[in-house]
Amino acid sequence: MNLRRLIYLSAKPSTELRQYFEERDWDVKAVRSSKDAKKAADDAEAAGGLLDLAAGLPSHEIEALETGLSMPNVGWVAIVSPGQLGDATLRRLVRDYCSDYVTVPFIPERVGRAVGHAHGMVALSGPPREDFIHSFAEGEMIGACESMLAMFRSIKKVASTDAPVFIAGESGTGKELTAAAIHRRSSRHNFPFVPINCGAISRDLVQSELFGYERGAFTGATQRRIGRVEAASGGTLFLDEIGDLPIDSQASLLRFLQERKIERLGGQESIDVDVRIISATHVDLESAIAEGRFRQDLYHRLCVLRIVEPPLRERGNDIELLALHLLSHFRKEAGRRLHGFSPDAMDAMLRYTWPGNVRELGNRVRRAVVMTEGRLITAKDLELDHVAGQAPVLLNSARESAERAAIERALLRHRGRYGEAARDLGISRVTLYRLMDAYRMHVPDTVGYKPRKRRHPPG
Repeated sequence: MNLRRLIYLSAKPSTELRQYFEERDWDVKAVRSSKDAKKAADDAEAAGGLLDLAAGLPSHEIEALETGLSMPNVGWVAIVSPGQLGDATLRRLVRDYCSDYVTVPFIPERVGRAVGHAHGMVALSGPPREDFIHSFAEGEMIGACESMLAMFRSIKKVASTDAPVFIAGESGTGKELTAAAIHRRSSRHNFPFVPINCGAISRDLVQSELFGYERGAFTGATQRRIGRVEAASGGTLFLDEIGDLPIDSQASLLRFLQERKIERLGGQESIDVDVRIISATHVDLESAIAEGRFRQDLYHRLCVLRIVEPPLRERGNDIELLALHLLSHFRKEAGRRLHGFSPDAMDAMLRYTWPGNVRELGNRVRRAVVMTEGRLITAKDLELDHVAGQAPVLLNSARESAERAAIERALLRHRGRYGEAARDLGISRVTLYRLMDAYRMHVPDTVGYKPRKRRHPPG
């Protein structure tokens, strides 16, 4: 059994609380100073943190907490006495370093929920464990929504063949990452993965970029140069933005796909090249074919297997998952001790339509990490303050969204273990399966649940 870890910092640890957490499979590490807490948190594994201010701490320890609590892999929850937060120092500690606080007298279940949530959030933003990566990531891509999990399954399937793959999706969704994941899982993984952006090459240079040239082929060709197709020999050639390829170059590419031979510009020799082709574009190729901008025969050659990259706005709580992952990366790069996103920032990110998709999210988070002046990134830091708090939501939609989000977070916290997720949510395992089925979330066949005919959320 993999126990969750709790660092319990208190001058007088509560036996009742310690027993409560241990009965629920927490590995409790009781410490009396921030120095000991840091030692307990030295490895990269995520941990929950319980800071007992109500039990009293020496004044020198309170001062040490201002620097000692900055542990990115620990999610702290404070226990305070009534009125204790009137002290400016303690108020600042709780505000800057804790995700929540409870006031004595407390109910252990309330403390348990708060610590469980804090642990889950740092588990998302910290370095993922291998089983977490296997469940919710494919290479550098991260996602836990149904469309992304379905795409990860598709990647595994198409990687086992050598047929051409076409990746459709909006700009910024991560089509090159998908292509790289297919290559990495394929039998060609020990050979080159060569990407080329067809839309970024001058029309006059497409042929030479793809197929190379011989010395003297044109003015300035002082030596032989192999093209991208030949450079990918044995491996995978990724043709990004294939929809922007000029029509005359499309004919040359089609000839190569049919014959598997190339001729460098200015050369007479036919060269056999063995590559797998993966292509992608944000362009609607069927419309481009109808308008005469793209060859139908080339389309059918490229689109033997098809993968659709979902836009970020349709990925639900993946936005939060990605934002926390990006924050973890960029705050290390910038050397900033940031604790996460404020509620208005998270609300704005979930409401925003993300026309630039994951690329835009990364740019906004990276800029906010540099520009923010607080411990939490706000909607204003993300330049999304105009989005936060917009448009009322119908009660049924809000309930469905909240329940679905709670289920997704519980499954993330417990790394797909349904029994533990159900217990965390305060429902039975069967009820969890019923809700997942109602909200069209994937329920593995192995759990033995038989879906009802009704496919709508409970009213």
